[in-house]
Amino acid sequence: MKEMWQQIEAAAAFIRTKTDFEPEIGLILGTGLGELGDRIDTACAIPYGDVPHFVESTATSHHGKLVFGTLGGRRIVAMQGRVHFYEGYTMQQITLPVRVMKALGCGALLMSNAVGGMNPQMGPGDITVMTDHVNLMGDNPLIGHNDDRLGPRFPDMSEPYDRRFLGTMEEVARDLKIPLKRAVYVAVAGPNLETGAEYRFLRTIGADTVGMSSVPECLAAVHGGMRVIGLSVITDACFPDALHPANVEEIIRVANAAQPDLEKARTEHDAFVATLRSAGCEVHYHDADLPGLADAI
Repeated sequence: MKEMWQQIEAAAAFIRTKTDFEPEIGLILGTGLGELGDRIDTACAIPYGDVPHFVESTATSHHGKLVFGTLGGRRIVAMQGRVHFYEGYTMQQITLPVRVMKALGCGALLMSNAVGGMNPQMGPGDITVMTDHVNLMGDNPLIGHNDDRLGPRFPDMSEPYDRRFLGTMEEVARDLKIPLKRAVYVAVAGPNLETGAEYRFLRTIGADTVGMSSVPECLAAVHGGMRVIGLSVITDACFPDALHPANVEEIIRVANAAQPDLEKARTEHDAFVATLRSAGCEVHYHDADLPGLADAI
């Protein structure tokens, strides 16, 4: 990870030559939330390809730029689109932007993604909030030499997704009558969708939703001492005994159809914006003191 530190420093130094904006919260705007980047009061936007050591997304419907600005009264930097393991990138390349967000001053990370729903109580179009995850991607961004400047050798994962964030989201979503369901998320490598037997297995081990992203970013963020929350849009029903051929266009359509609820939430100070504000509370901690982070909030 010594090379990672140098890459973080180089990327952060380049960004500081383009803007003196100091973000406090990082956003990853995946499928279903990408257009939120257009609602940010933008101070600066930088294409991924311009930033040293950043790689560019080849995924359908993903933009490829860092957007600096304000949203809900908070200073943010948003990844408008993400990169994925299945695109052939390493875990370190995937998580470098999260590391750079931390270096620029972000203490919290909010992620979004599109997922398949395996829980029969959830259906296409539902919005879920991650309560926990299972990593079945076959890799981990923390493998290898640990650089103590980035975080501890053995980061605690008893609370990968911040409970205070989760509670705030649920409370305000209820007030706005926006359905928000809790889900355990499982990440797989992709790019193929799963077989019926695989869906049955994933459901058996406790997962409600399945996707191909987010866990690497969460691991890097928690390793660095950031508070994390994840939102998902269920785009297709993944019931092993009633599978239909996957239609990527339909998946993207369903994800985009969830945008009005997310936009309503944003403009009416919903769970998303309320969580941004919650992230602005005073937090005092050291990167190596992750087990006590919840008590410090």
